[in-house]
Amino acid sequence: MTVDVFGADEQHDVGVALDQLVALTRKVLLAEGVRGGAEVSLLFVDAPTIAELNERFRGVAGPTDVLSFPLADDDPGAGRAPDAGGTGPGEPPEDPVPDLLGDVVVCPSVAVANAARDEATVEDELALLVVHGTLHLLGWDHEDEAAATKMEARERDLLLEHFSSTWAGR
Repeated sequence: MTVDVFGADEQHDVGVALDQLVALTRKVLLAEGVRGGAEVSLLFVDAPTIAELNERFRGVAGPTDVLSFPLADDDPGAGRAPDAGGTGPGEPPEDPVPDLLGDVVVCPSVAVANAARDEATVEDELALLVVHGTLHLLGWDHEDEAAATKMEARERDLLLEHFSSTWAGR
């Protein structure tokens, strides 16, 4: 089984190298120890769409650059749902059910503004947002200064290794 990343560009404001960013996401997942059977969705959306998601799920008005929606791996217990009885007739499936890690949603138009502010290319900014969102799916956070420093260092390392040498000076 493989690590599957499903990418979709659902906006028309900014050109996105979808295949390259999907490949980057897969490389980050593998570098972080995720193995076969995992699935992630990588979505690129417009500012109104991400603003709606930001308001609905974070209670923050306006667009943001990236949102991550990790799916908890809750163990439903043995047996059938909803009665937790036996497994039922038949043999278990040959292939295990994929581990759905979650969704990363990126807004390229906000990435353009970030890139201008940070004097970076839009491609570099999109790559950073993809790596950042993917690390969030895997439990990384930046809630305090120590965690933020550690996460930023990991982002830099992953971008240097899997995306571009332009990250060396950042």
